[in-house]
Amino acid sequence: MNLKKEIVIGTRGSKLALWQANWVKGEIERLHPEISASLRIIKTTGDKILDVPLARVGGKGLFVKEIEEALFRKKIDLAVHSMKDVPAELPDGLTLTVYTKREDPRDAFVGREKGTRLESLPPGSVVGTSSLRRQAHLMRFFPHVRTVTLRGNLDTRIRKIQELGLAGAILAAAGIRRMGFEEAVSEYLSVETFIPAVGQGVLGIETREDDAFTRDAVADLNDARARLAVLAERAFLKTLEGGCQVPIAAYARVEGERITLHGMVASLDGKRVIEDSLEGEGAEAEPLGARLAEALLERGAREILKEVYQDGQCGL
Repeated sequence: MNLKKEIVIGTRGSKLALWQANWVKGEIERLHPEISASLRIIKTTGDKILDVPLARVGGKGLFVKEIEEALFRKKIDLAVHSMKDVPAELPDGLTLTVYTKREDPRDAFVGREKGTRLESLPPGSVVGTSSLRRQAHLMRFFPHVRTVTLRGNLDTRIRKIQELGLAGAILAAAGIRRMGFEEAVSEYLSVETFIPAVGQGVLGIETREDDAFTRDAVADLNDARARLAVLAERAFLKTLEGGCQVPIAAYARVEGERITLHGMVASLDGKRVIEDSLEGEGAEAEPLGARLAEALLERGAREILKEVYQDGQCGL
């Protein structure tokens, strides 16, 4: 009698997404030789609309909605996401079963000229990014550069630096490392100044709540420190109602039983920044994130976010 089980993994079709999904596939089969895992590629709204800035397409679910629909229809058993793409609230019936160990959370500058640093770029140099958060950081710390929207898969964006004659682009270090593109990096940007996106560097494995078999199969991939950090960051995002691509950043460090969360809300031009940090017990990760968000809202973040939404940065 054949007792071998199968798990179908839903993923986007980019090279980076496939690397991530194949890593999860390999880990499942390593930990459970009796399970066979396969991939199903699903094209998301974010993959289909490439000529419009992400902020004007809609909310943070651009890269996950169709995959979640496949989960509900039982076309797949689990989904592998970059946590920075996952909305703060999940649909009823789905759960994030795994938060993987965090890869490098920093942003990285990939320059057209190898070794170029942002501060040494000539005034008026053009830097590509698809993120309003990164745009705000750039305009705050490097006001001598201009930004332009740069969409596409990681390898596409790196190639477009040369094709479009850009001075460079800001990209997530985690994806660069996973794809083996470290030689392209001119400069890694500190998490203290260039605060990362919520969940940046962590992979999330989403399953149906009632699918105990799949949840058990991936349970050993969960990293307790990454989970606490991302729970704090996502509670911060949820309290700010950051459902769109807005200039919100948060990064949590977990050391022993303590967690320190640094959060920020910025105006689109980077001239107004509300930021602060809170420290607390790791077991109180989510309340900590909510308290930090509430503190920032009281100090002016509410007005900044209202202006961002009124500026049309949330939907077409």
